[in-house]
Order: sequence, then structure tokens, then C-alpha cells
Amino acid sequence: MKTIFSAAALLLAAVLPWENTLAQGVNRDATLNIAYGNRPGTLDPYLTTNSATTDVDRNIFESLFTINARFEPVPELVESYTLSDDRKTYTFVLRDGIHFHDGQLLTADDVVASMNRWLAVSTQGKANLPGAQFSKVDAHTVTLTLPKPSLITLNVLADVKNIASIMPKRIIDAANSSKKPVTELIGTGPYKLAEFKTSDYLHLTRYDQYVSRSEPSSGLAGQKKADVKDIWFRYITDESTRLAGAMTGEYDLVLQLPKDNIDTLRSAPDLSLFQPQSGGSLITYLFNKQQGPFANVKLRQAFNLALDVHQALLAGYSDPRFFKEDPSLGFPDQVDWYSEAGKPYWNQHKLDEARQLVKASGYHGEEVVIIATKEYAELYNLAIVAQQVLKQIGVKSRLDVYDWPTVLQRRQDPKNFDLCALEFSMRQVLHQYPFLDSRAKFPGLTNSPEIDAVLDAIKQAPSLKEAKGLVDKLNVLSWQYLPVIVLGHTTPDAVAVKNNVQGYQDLIGPVLWNISISQG
Repeated sequence: MKTIFSAAALLLAAVLPWENTLAQGVNRDATLNIAYGNRPGTLDPYLTTNSATTDVDRNIFESLFTINARFEPVPELVESYTLSDDRKTYTFVLRDGIHFHDGQLLTADDVVASMNRWLAVSTQGKANLPGAQFSKVDAHTVTLTLPKPSLITLNVLADVKNIASIMPKRIIDAANSSKKPVTELIGTGPYKLAEFKTSDYLHLTRYDQYVSRSEPSSGLAGQKKADVKDIWFRYITDESTRLAGAMTGEYDLVLQLPKDNIDTLRSAPDLSLFQPQSGGSLITYLFNKQQGPFANVKLRQAFNLALDVHQALLAGYSDPRFFKEDPSLGFPDQVDWYSEAGKPYWNQHKLDEARQLVKASGYHGEEVVIIATKEYAELYNLAIVAQQVLKQIGVKSRLDVYDWPTVLQRRQDPKNFDLCALEFSMRQVLHQYPFLDSRAKFPGLTNSPEIDAVLDAIKQAPSLKEAKGLVDKLNVLSWQYLPVIVLGHTTPDAVAVKNNVQGYQDLIGPVLWNISISQG
């Protein structure tokens, strides 16, 4: 017997209260100005997991599934679905009467074209749904066929950092033909792209024909109301300028606040600090494992052996309020994914042993290239720490500093870097971290058949609870192979919000629908 799932019932499972944005005095012609610290390298949601892209794209595009406030996958463009007895075939019935921003009606053809391209080019599709295929049943129905059952299929489809965005088929066909990123951003979301000036700003405007779901808003799911007419992402890469803009009220929202000065905002007039209650990011050092000095696992292990995690995080984030030292790939409140099995390999700070391991690695004085940007101050500071640690163990290095889009571009070629500091936003399942699976082809190019095998075994397990031993094994293998070094995780960043802005929420990034701005 097929299992039948009701979209409405799933969405009602977790409801996050929010302000009534249709209250008297709301200005529906208002403009929301956001001071944002980083510029996107691309706006194609399939090709990046970077927040500068996803924070914008989640307003333009919708997916078959998204996540609610409990980080559970729930339907978005799907009305209902069934799962076959062998757990290999999902049948999705699409919502009726949904139009793209260009006026075209959403059909199964658009979904099949979009999802098959996403499967082919995204890190999530390549790594976590290899061999999967979408097919059309009729104008409003599609199937997803898997070569093997997988516990995490819906989590992957609902990924918020490599968004499986549904676009018109004509746009997908053009991208497939040209083999270039999508540049015409047409979705079904509550806002549409009005203008993008790469170095300065991105302008969204309300899509007045948007058809929202009716279920209560929860996380990124449920009802979405566009009660602000225009949204401007102002790309302000200088921290002090963003701070000043928050203090003076120049911006309605200020993200990526400088941590050293955040306390000064608590007494600012007409301003509140919004502190997300969940989320955060893994703090890591990412190695180039394909070529260069760190292709040798012993040199990666030497760097890890030398690290003083507390001092590194303190240099990067300035105050223990902003980070938690932790060796796990999962977050503590992710019961099924949290593991301390890798702790013996973490935070050892053994310089003499590290120097011996450098010699054993066969290192011959090659220069390690650390790639960084000052647009992410914490990550830049961690890059400086890395250079100091390498010097302590007798490894030469240089720091190459670029703007963030250039870092993203240069990172694609393994000839350009050996090490960088990166944050990875909290994910629903560990498989969504692109640095783990060799099939993801993420910069740094992990190649561990043992890690791949454990990831696959977890997907095939009867339940996540029964996979706990495999999760422990995955953490140990990660620390032995070292695709990255996990230092810990950030506490979610506070956001400066003007007092006339109501309804702001955050879930792995700003939630800009259901916001309103009061009159006056």
C-alpha cells in the first residue's frame, strides 16, 4: 500500500507565531532597506550554497519542499504526495493555479526540467540523490524515482542552502544549452527581481499575483504575506559603515553586525536586536585535498594537531558568547546527528608532535596558499590564525586576500588555494554539508570512499535512531581523513531591527515575508 501524505497536516505540525502584519497602520507601499555585508558571486541557486545568494533567492523562488520551524521538510509547491511500497518512487501532485513572475502557469514540465538540472549540477543533487530522476505523469503530477530508498530524500529536496528552485522550463533549457549559470531569475515566490547592480545593491519588488499557502507560517513554510512593496539589499562590505547605519536608523535591518561592537547597539534609540533561537554555523578550516601540500593527509593532521581551538575561535569571534567549541558535525540539539566520537582527535595543541608529523609528511618547503576575504571579518581573522599556526610548525604560507565573489571564483580551481576558513550554515542532516561526500565535487575535493560508504549506509538505515553508531563512525572518519577541521559552531548572529519593523524572523537567514512596516 502506498503511503499518502497531506500537505496541510504536515505544515500544521509546527507553527511559529508571528505578528499580524495586516494590523491597522501598516504601510503596504513601504520599502525595506537592508544593510548586507557580502555580495553574491552568482544568483543561480543551483550553483552555490553561499548565504549572499540564498538569502535573496528564498524570496524569489519556491521549491517542492521547504523546512518548518522544527527543521522538518514540509510541502511548498506540492499539494500531496505518495511513496511506493519499495520506498523508491515518490509521486508529487503540484499545487494548482500557481504562476511564475512572467505570468506563465506552473506545470509538471517546469518541475521536471528544473529538478533534473538541479540533480545534475547542484552539490546536493550530485552527492545525495545520485541516479535519481524526475518524470512527468500529467500536467500537475511528477514522479521522483530513486535507485535505492533513502531516509533523507525530502530533507535534500528541502535544502535551504542549495535551493532546488522551480523555474520556467524555457530558462532551464537555455541554461542547459549554454552550459552557463541562470541569469534570468523567474520564480513563483512572493517577491521578484527588479534590479541587480553587482557591487552596490539588489532590488526586489512585490509579486502581486503571488498565491500563498494557507497554513500558518512556520519557519520557511506556510503562509507568506508580502506586506512590504520593495526590498533593497544594500551591499555594505565595511563593518563600521554597517554599524553606523544601524545606529543612525539609515537601514531597517542590519545583518552581519561587528561582534566587537554589538553591545553598543543595545542602547540605540528606535532599534532592537533580534536574536535567533536556533541555527548557527559550523566553523571550519577547509583543505584542498586534490593537489598541493595538503593533499597529504599527514600534513592536514599536523595542522590539526597544532591547533589551539579556544585561541583560534577567540581570535576569530572575539567573545565566547559568539561561539561554542565543539568537535561534532552535528549541533547538540540535533539528537540523531550529534556525536562526540571524534573528540580525541580535536583541540590537541601538541606542537612538537605536529612538527614531527610535518617531517613525516615529506613536506619540502612548499608555500601554502591561504585564501581569504576581509568581507567576512571572523573568517579573515581565522585565516591569520592559520598562518601563525603553520609558521609554528615550520610550514611556509602566504595569505591571498580578495573580495568575496573573487574568493568564490578562485576557490573553484584547486591550483588557486590550499586552505581557507569557512562557515557552513546548520543543516537538517549531515549529508547536506557539501564537504563530506566526494560526489558533491565541492571545492577542496574530498575523496574518501570510506566516508561515502558510511553516508550511504546511514541513508539505507531503517531509521536515524538505528543509525546512531554509523553517525559516530562518520565523525571519527571525518577526523581521520580531515576534509575540514571543525572548530565548533557559531551562535546565531543578532540582527539590528528598527522598531517600526514588525514580524521579522530568521531561520538560517532572514525571513523577509510576513514583515510589515508601520506608518509614520
